[in-house]
Amino acid sequence: MNGNGASFLKKIFFNINYIISKWIVHVIFSFSYRIDIKKEANLPSNGPMIILPKHQYWTDIPLIMLSFDFPLHFVAKNELFHSRCARTYLLLAGCLPLDRDHTIKTLNSFKQLLSLLKENGKVVIFPEGTYFRDVVGSGKSRLIQMILQFQCQLEDQIPFIPVGIRYGDKVGWRRSVEIQIGHPLFAEGKSEADPLTHRALGEISRLCHFTSVAT
Repeated sequence: MNGNGASFLKKIFFNINYIISKWIVHVIFSFSYRIDIKKEANLPSNGPMIILPKHQYWTDIPLIMLSFDFPLHFVAKNELFHSRCARTYLLLAGCLPLDRDHTIKTLNSFKQLLSLLKENGKVVIFPEGTYFRDVVGSGKSRLIQMILQFQCQLEDQIPFIPVGIRYGDKVGWRRSVEIQIGHPLFAEGKSEADPLTHRALGEISRLCHFTSVAT
């Protein structure tokens, strides 16, 4: 099978796996959460997109899946891929491993990320890098810088979408959660990675109704 055929089959497996996974998440989470999704602006339907959500719990990932109508690819820490079963599932689900200790492996994932963006893929990156509860972390801009450096190869600027996730109180057995999708942010090139990251974190803080960003 040539490269195009393998790529086509990979997309089919991804779409099928994503649809099934999202349906399962919807069924399970409908019993546990009352989810309120709000959008401040209409998102572009075509072209690549980077989604930048708040990160507080593992449940942020399935909640983000439920918040968007199109399939998403998640950049995830490499530790989640250690188990063979988990690795197989995550790769089929379109997740990209981020290895902080081995730069070469991270570069391989970044090449896959660029391929996805060239194909108008929607990629989720948690800009804080890890969990921060009740406050927004100071953020990491290295990956955003690499994406902005690549942006010049595309026809248009890549929209970066900040997303706030606010967990509320339980009512009965269900916990309320508000997901607020903000306005797209843009930047010209890699020199604007730090300001863009700072703006995104500020927007995430606002969307979560937090009062500050960690330093």
